[in-house]
Amino acid sequence: MTGETPLVVVLGPTAVGKTSLALELAQALNGEIVNADSRQVYRYMNIGTAKPTPAQQTQVTHHLIDIRNPDETISLVEYQVLARAAIDNIFRRGRVPLLVGGTGQYITGLIEGWSAPPVVPNPALRAQLEAFTAQYGAAALHDMLRQRDPEAADSIDYRNVRRVVRALEVCIESGMPFSQQQVRNPPPYRLRQYGLTMNRERLYLRADQRLASMMSQGFLDEVRGLLEMGYNHTLPAMSALGYAQLAQHLTAGVPLEAALTEIKRATRAFIRRQYTWFRQHDAGIIWHDIESLDIGALIRSTTEWLRAAAE
Repeated sequence: MTGETPLVVVLGPTAVGKTSLALELAQALNGEIVNADSRQVYRYMNIGTAKPTPAQQTQVTHHLIDIRNPDETISLVEYQVLARAAIDNIFRRGRVPLLVGGTGQYITGLIEGWSAPPVVPNPALRAQLEAFTAQYGAAALHDMLRQRDPEAADSIDYRNVRRVVRALEVCIESGMPFSQQQVRNPPPYRLRQYGLTMNRERLYLRADQRLASMMSQGFLDEVRGLLEMGYNHTLPAMSALGYAQLAQHLTAGVPLEAALTEIKRATRAFIRRQYTWFRQHDAGIIWHDIESLDIGALIRSTTEWLRAAAE
């Protein structure tokens, strides 16, 4: 996994503090940030995705933010193409690329060079699976995938119906598990991966506090605005943490307090899944407790690594 292009990766669970650290690193290293959060790619979804603010995006150049409308999709392969192009562009201009986010599939898929299974889409089969989902629900569809490919089911959120349908399509059409058909062609990156962590209970509390801050910033109005713009609550983008639950409050009469309680529960479950993913794909991640991290020392060690990589 060594090559000509140095790539600094900052990963970790939601709410741990990746954005703040990445901004400091990017400024110190003459770097630019490539987004690796699957929801920050969407326009109009700013507060609930903890998207870097306009001021932060002015402070440090960011890539792959606000590149899709909420009713559009972006596949893992499309993301990889865009991310590689951004990383190459940053490096060619003499700057340091930093890949920052918590979407494990984006990060692992990029640095391990995952390729899509060679199975041609089957519109009729997809329509059948989507009809099954409409009748029995996303969880039932996900159970169908688990029966055929437990490993794929563990890595795909049941709410991401589009990815579950594709995984099932590959399983059914090829007769082989989706998880066994991802060809790997690692790109030529020299990697420095930093994983951020902290005490789990304090991280849960921090996530709760961030939700309260988001609500005070107008998160509910943001979701209301998306619905008023015509973005249906059933869209994959709207399955993001917080958006789905607040949309249920606005469209189905779920009490706000119940929706907030469900967001907190779902966030904890999401954090657990993120940790599981990173443990299963921990190829050289250097873990740091954010509460005791010496940022100055981290900047110095990264600078030394970049100097050695250039020799």
